[in-house]
Amino acid sequence: MMEVYGMDGERVVYMSGEIVPESEAKISIRDRGFVYGDAVFDTTRTFGGEIFRLQEHLERLFNSLKYMRLDPGMSQGQISDLTMQVLESNLPLLEEGDDYWVTQRFTRGVPGGDGPMKPTVIIECTPLPFKVRAAYYRDGLPVITPSVKRTPPEAMSPRAKMHNYINTVLADLEVKGQNPDAWAMMLDVNGNIAEGPGSNYFFVKDGVLMTPGEQYVLGGISRQTALELAHELSIETRETDIDMFDAYTADEAFVTSTSFCICPVSTINGTTIGTAGVPGPVTDRLQKAYSGLVGVDIVGQYLARLE
Repeated sequence: MMEVYGMDGERVVYMSGEIVPESEAKISIRDRGFVYGDAVFDTTRTFGGEIFRLQEHLERLFNSLKYMRLDPGMSQGQISDLTMQVLESNLPLLEEGDDYWVTQRFTRGVPGGDGPMKPTVIIECTPLPFKVRAAYYRDGLPVITPSVKRTPPEAMSPRAKMHNYINTVLADLEVKGQNPDAWAMMLDVNGNIAEGPGSNYFFVKDGVLMTPGEQYVLGGISRQTALELAHELSIETRETDIDMFDAYTADEAFVTSTSFCICPVSTINGTTIGTAGVPGPVTDRLQKAYSGLVGVDIVGQYLARLE
């Protein structure tokens, strides 16, 4: 068992072999994760301090590592154990009602020396931004489609979760330039809806729940959870191409992500979605089912932060 640093108000992080205070966690300026974005990561979260679907996130992490030909130098079980150790060390620092993002990062390491590069490994916890995003659960999420298209799989697979987020960063910057509160909804190179920054999109039409297929998106764990819950609720689902006509004429829309879980969309490029307000009836059922699954009122956790 590694020595765990202070419960003195500072979170700790695992950094390539040891657990240290966040302020002491540093990487080289030549680390390929910093220089080139040559790294992969994955992030889950806690609900009431309990981690959610860690093994599924780690399986996706290992798929990303394999795609990037990056040897992590440790097993999935070892990463799981270290993740839990870091989380348990940081849990006493959580404010009441708060929860963490929990992230594992692997870079290819620092060039130099005679042997192969040794990967840089980071495991960290970050409080979720409930206050910043609380109004979205009351008013819905305004969505804008940027001119920046999602990177196609012919260039770089969007199915691997990599540090190189410039594609979605540029999309987000364009959208925020029009509306600081808006969220990007990127299209693929064929003009169909792909995804947003760290988030997947769903649409409801005539009671059918639709979401883009996985070839052009990162298949989120929250996305899969929503599909599973829809099946349990006997809601018909389709993973299919969705164009802007489908989006504008949908009865409901929502995003899924590790932090959002399920958050309703109010407008797309200024067009109000549906007539039922937010959340729509299908979105509301799924939010309640998600809350039941994780044992936390996912909507109430955000709404409690409204001023």
